[in-house]
Amino acid sequence: MTEVVTEVRVPFTGDRAGTGPLTWGQRAIWHAIGRTVPNDHYFNLDRIVDLAPRTVPVDAALAALAALVARHEALRTRLGPDGGQVLVEDGVLDVRVVDGGDDPAAAAARARDLLAGTAFDYREEWPLRAALVTRDGAVSHLVLVLCHLATDGHGAEVLARDLRLLALRGNRGLRPPQTGPLDLAAEQQSPEGHRRGTAALSYWAEQFARIPATMFGAEVAPPRAPRYWTGRIVSTALGGAVDALAAQHGVSGSTVLLTAAGALAAAAGGHATTAVMPIVGNRFTTGHRDLVSTLSQDGLFVLDVDRPTFGALLRPGWQAALRGYRAAAYDPAGWDAMLADAAAARGQEVHPYCCFNDMRLIEGRPVRPATQLRALCRDTRFDFPATQERVACRYCLHVTVEGQALVVTLTADTAYLPPAAIEGQLRAIEELLVRAAGEDVPMSTLTGLL
Repeated sequence: MTEVVTEVRVPFTGDRAGTGPLTWGQRAIWHAIGRTVPNDHYFNLDRIVDLAPRTVPVDAALAALAALVARHEALRTRLGPDGGQVLVEDGVLDVRVVDGGDDPAAAAARARDLLAGTAFDYREEWPLRAALVTRDGAVSHLVLVLCHLATDGHGAEVLARDLRLLALRGNRGLRPPQTGPLDLAAEQQSPEGHRRGTAALSYWAEQFARIPATMFGAEVAPPRAPRYWTGRIVSTALGGAVDALAAQHGVSGSTVLLTAAGALAAAAGGHATTAVMPIVGNRFTTGHRDLVSTLSQDGLFVLDVDRPTFGALLRPGWQAALRGYRAAAYDPAGWDAMLADAAAARGQEVHPYCCFNDMRLIEGRPVRPATQLRALCRDTRFDFPATQERVACRYCLHVTVEGQALVVTLTADTAYLPPAAIEGQLRAIEELLVRAAGEDVPMSTLTGLL
């Protein structure tokens, strides 16, 4: 299909300019990007803003984009020549306007895939790529592709929310952000910031002295080409089971999923203790809640899984998750030093290479009776939607939502987790949690579920 595409240049003007060091979150993602080049487009974030049931004129949508870039300093910030961040006061953003024809939603998805398919030029390019999709000459969808150095998933949601409001009603009712990335960097470099970062790394050092050296330590098959495969399960039954268990045990749904993933990773590797690195949003203060920047960093979830049943793990899992979340903001240089010290002390590399990212901002729906969940498993879908050559991990689990279903993807190194094992892990999460919603599942059965 050939689509009519017009390029429009959109000027913007913000309130200030400046320079400063990267935030801890920016430095952490910059390290990850460096380990993933040339496949670093893997880290691009994207959002499609559906204006339905309304549409807006093209000029109004372009004005909303200009206002969005003026409002959020992260969108006017690029990597400086010295490795710091450079905030620019004004500039011009290139925007694609796409005629969506009879199916603007599909055109928006194609525009997103095109814009997200290449890595950003971190020093020269604005950290935002945008497209407008029209229907009968008016804008129905706005497409954002974002550089992860500028923001994380929560910040991307803030941008999508603000852009929708700006397009539909302008600035009315939108309070200006309380802080920006330069302010956050200064806060982290302060004496109080150093104190908090040091305390966080003390927790990591204590746990790295006792966790398994890694969760998946043995290559079990020749790596595939491409080496990293992504498996995906879409399950309404899983969503219902997570909600039921969260209500039964007084924990969050994210805790249920994190504990299940950690327990199954431990079962696969024969470990009595699980160590998983969840992505933590670090938005625990009011001033940071709607800040568009990269605040997210790795946390450390450590849990002894030697319990009689899975249900008995959930309250300790919740407490372990909270400990990990409290220690998820730190200087990446200090983290690297901690990693080196742990390796020297134990005589081998220590790193879980096991990650978890719950990207839902809202969780919890009406709880279904456990008796209904098994029947819903018939509707579960599984596939392998993607492969890639390089990811700096061995096991990366991501959680999103699709209507009433949970979407759980596992990107893994096929030398350690061949495709059959990737599918086995995902189906085992569903089976474990669906069963656990109606009965207490013995921990001794987890290996069999895999």
